[in-house]
This record gives sequence, structure tokens and C-alpha cells, in this order.
Amino acid sequence: MSDYDLQERLAGARAVGTTDESRDHLPKESLATEPRPLSRVITWHDEADVVIVGYGGAGVCAALEAALAGADVLALERAGGGGGTTAMSTAHIYMGGGTRVQKAVGLEDTTEDMFRFIMASADDPDEEKVRLFCDGSVGHFDWLVEQGVPFKDSIYPDRTPEQPNDDCLIWSGNEKAHPFRELARPSARGHKVQNQAEGGPILFRILSENAERAGVRVQCDTRVLNLIVRGEDGRICGVVVRQDQEERFIRARRGVILCAGGFVMNREMLRNHVPSVLEENVSPVGNMYDDGAGIRMGLSARGTAIHMDEYFVTVVWYPPSSLTKGILVNEYGQRFINEDSYHGRCAEHAKRQGRAYLIADNEIFGYPESGLELLATENSIEDLESALKLPPQTLQNSVAVYNENAMRGEDPVFRKHADWIKPLNAPPYAAIECSYGIAPYLTFTLGGLKTRASGEVVTEDGQDVPGLFAAGRNACGIPRSSWGYCSGTSVADATFFGRITGRKAAANESWE
Repeated sequence: MSDYDLQERLAGARAVGTTDESRDHLPKESLATEPRPLSRVITWHDEADVVIVGYGGAGVCAALEAALAGADVLALERAGGGGGTTAMSTAHIYMGGGTRVQKAVGLEDTTEDMFRFIMASADDPDEEKVRLFCDGSVGHFDWLVEQGVPFKDSIYPDRTPEQPNDDCLIWSGNEKAHPFRELARPSARGHKVQNQAEGGPILFRILSENAERAGVRVQCDTRVLNLIVRGEDGRICGVVVRQDQEERFIRARRGVILCAGGFVMNREMLRNHVPSVLEENVSPVGNMYDDGAGIRMGLSARGTAIHMDEYFVTVVWYPPSSLTKGILVNEYGQRFINEDSYHGRCAEHAKRQGRAYLIADNEIFGYPESGLELLATENSIEDLESALKLPPQTLQNSVAVYNENAMRGEDPVFRKHADWIKPLNAPPYAAIECSYGIAPYLTFTLGGLKTRASGEVVTEDGQDVPGLFAAGRNACGIPRSSWGYCSGTSVADATFFGRITGRKAAANESWE
């Protein structure tokens, strides 16, 4: 795929909204939730050992590893070119345990520290997946390097969601925040693909070129409509697709891997599973084809979905990093979180408050680079409290308690790290809008099909669906909640488990 094709793909994918109005009006027999019986397949139009539905980060890694394992691989992409949401991303990849970059910048990290941190961060973690992910993290970094993915031996020191340069490492989560720093030794694990801006296009281009050299066939502008199921045992035998306005049948001899993304662009599914993200000022993050089709296909084959009510949500209130020395308060003037937490964790807690404001003084104030609204500036906390229409004395008491402890470099209430503690005593004072549904929030979904660590889709009874696999956002993986999320876990999960799933499908027994 040319650079021009990729840029065209991304230009279309960046549209924020939903595919509801543009979704094809399919006949009832072509709904993703209804599989096609094998008995109704008259002829096969194409075939492969492994058929991959969706060609983003998970799909390309699954395809590459399956091909390297000797399988004939066909990847089907609904858009005009591959890449998916991964190619839209900054390409932070969460990896640790002692990578080359971590060692180069003098950071100590172990597999056990990484494991303890992720287990503490996840909501209902899959321990087998987390263990495999952590044990294989250094190897995954080395594999990416072997593929030609560039990582600079450097770290960006400031607190920011995204480096403004080509530095690699970033503190991309809650590693140094309470309570996580007491549970595992902190280390920076967000590895950004080397690039001045977003590394997603570079990551996908390199991996897709390697997949092409390995013999992977890619068919774009191909919408997968249904899975094809053998009646007697529920074996997945292939897929029904729409190509050139025609319905065609593609046989998958060893298996089908679903890698078609989440459902953040499907308002009906959001309304069913995560209605709280349908607020007016909450914008979906993803590509226009993140409509849950892969998840629905998996459900049609007796697979089960888990954590469908889980999501990532954030309001980016820093940089400047100095704002971390401010305090976040609710509509009662009370603090509700340690402000050195990751922006997603802060946002999830702010979402539960009703109203949320960041309070800063003149010494630490800077306009948030994300463009959040400055609500008020006053020469006293009392006047700021009045301007925000907070209950009398509430904000004054919160600031007084915070300042008294901050003078000693302490925060016994929420245990903010000492690096970010400063009394708020330099007027004028400012209040920045951080309220959910008012300030601009971003979101994407985290729920998906339940899979084994090796990628097999499982039923509600814990049985494998024969011939069906899933990876990326079609599967519920490592990231499972907003309050414990870390930047880089989505791309890491997609690429890591995409590789494992590709190898597993390639080794599966043919159904013929």
C-alpha cells in the first residue's frame, strides 16, 4: 500500500462521529449476528489457511506471524487500505521488564514489577494473559526492532500525554501515583515509535511491508458480512464477504481471526452497553469502521463477550505539567483524586462527581494545551468559591487543609507525590472546567469477545468455538477499565496478542 493510500485512509478515518447513517442497509440474511450455514455455500470464490477480518495493528501482526509459520494467509479489510485505529495513533506501545531503551536511560524494571502493576491496574484482570504479556514484553520489543520498527534510546522527562519530539519513553500511566507506587516499583513503560509526531503510520507501514514480503494477501474494500458455520459441530469454515457489490464465499481451512476493532462508532451498541459515553461533548476515538461487527460475528458463533460496559475516557488537562500541582475539586469544593494520577484515571473520577474544576494559583497556572475553558480568575479563594457558586466555606476549607499539609510537603488525604505538592498561596487563583459532559472528553470501548491467552474465542460454557480466534479490540484483553488505563496498552495488547493468535491459528488443524 502506498503512502498516498495510507494518508487517504487516515483522512477518512479521522472523522469523529458514528457510522449509523452511512451503515449499509443489509438484508436480514447478511446481519453480522446471524452466521451462514455451510450447507448454503454452493461454491468457494477464494480460500486460505487463515483468514483475517480487519487489517489494523492486531490483524497485521496476526497475518505476519501466521505467514512466517507457513500458513497461506488472506487479510480482508473493509476500508480502502489497512491500518485501522493503530495507524491513527501516536504508537505508544506499553512494554517493560528491562527493554533496551529502559536500560539505556538508566531505568530498572522487572517482569514481576510490571506484572504486579498491571494486575493492580486492571478491572477483573485475566491473570494468564497478564502473565504471558509481561513475561513476553522484552521479547516483543526485540521482535518489533527486528521488524525494523525504530525506537530512540531516550526518555521524555515532563508529564505529558504525548511527547512533542521523537523521544521514546514516557511515564504513560499511574506507575508513580498512589496506590500503585506502593504495590510495584515504578518504571516508565510507554515506548513511542520514533517520529516527531504520530508513529502509528510508520508502525503499520513497516509491519505491512514485512507481511507482504512474507506472502500475506490483502484484499481491501472488502466487507465481511457473516461467518460460515458447519452445523454439526459449530466449526467456523470461512466468511461471507461483499466485494465489488457481490456476495462471495471465502474458505478458511484452519481458522478465522477477528481483528475488526471496537464499537465506539456504533451508537446503538453504545446505548446498549455504555450509554454514559453518549454525552454531547464526549468524542469517540477510533476509525469510522469501529462499529462492533467483529464482536457481533463472534457472538453469532456462540462466543461470549465480556466487560462490554467498560471504556476509556479522558479529559486532557495537562500539559503544562505544572497544573499537576493544582487540585481537582467537585461541586462541593472537595478534592476527589490525587492529581498526579494519569489523565484517564482523573477523568474517570471526575466523571462520577457531577462537576469538576481544576484550581491553580498564579505560580503554577498555564493554559491547558488541550484548550480547556478557563472559568474564573479571582484574587482570593473566597471570591473564586463564590464565582463557581460552590457552597460557602467548602473550597476555602479544602485549600486551607491542602496548604497546611503542603507546607510540610505532605498530602495525607490523597497521597499525591511530593514532586507535585505546592501550597496554593500565590494569587490570583484560577478555575479550569473539567466537568464531564461540559469539558471536551474522549472515549473508546474496551469490552470484547472472551478469548484464551492463545486467542481462541470461547463460549459462555468455557468451550472453544472451533476455528474462531480474535485479537485487538475484538477481544477483551489487558486494558479493562478507564480508572486503571495506561497509554500504550491498547497498541501493545493488539500487536502482542495478534502475534500469538496468528501463530495459534496457523497451527490449527484444517477442517477439510
